[in-house]
Amino acid sequence: MRVAFGLKAHSGWAALVVLGDTGGELRVVDRRRVELVGKPDASWAKQPYHAAERLSAGDGRALVERGVVTARRIAVQEMRAAVTRAHDAGHDVAACAVLVVDPMPDWTVDEILAVHFRMHKAEGVLFRDALARAAGACGLRLVGILEKHLDERAERALASSMNSVRTTIASLGKSVGPPWGKDQKDATLAAMIALQGRSQ
Repeated sequence: MRVAFGLKAHSGWAALVVLGDTGGELRVVDRRRVELVGKPDASWAKQPYHAAERLSAGDGRALVERGVVTARRIAVQEMRAAVTRAHDAGHDVAACAVLVVDPMPDWTVDEILAVHFRMHKAEGVLFRDALARAAGACGLRLVGILEKHLDERAERALASSMNSVRTTIASLGKSVGPPWGKDQKDATLAAMIALQGRSQ
């Protein structure tokens, strides 16, 4: 069937929901936690800017670069694995929706490390950006959705009230069981938008 990925990222991992359309009826065909850092690096790679904060400038830049490169590499591996699972099950991946935040100014690593709130901003962008890049690397149509505008984007794209949409998402959750928290619900809503085939 035609499916779309919905992804909501956190520090070092993301919630993935793969939603299929069986001809007017939605179905969750996959749902999992995707790890975006390697186990050996997990102690620091979830927040590489914070880990680099007390290092020398050169060492700090090197650690951040290592964290960014590794996150992007692992995101591509995980995205390819998700595409392979979908194809092996006979599905056609229509799009990949990633919940994103406002873009970050073009700060250097040194400028980010100099101001604490910038480190939080950079880490908030890091894994979302890695997933978006991974979608492109895998040849998927990327649907970037500002997380803070998710509901209003959904109402426009789905031409439906959020009450109706939430009822549908709750029903999908009952069909697959827990975990079905905010992460899975938001990822599902993003995938619903992606399945509409509309980019905004």
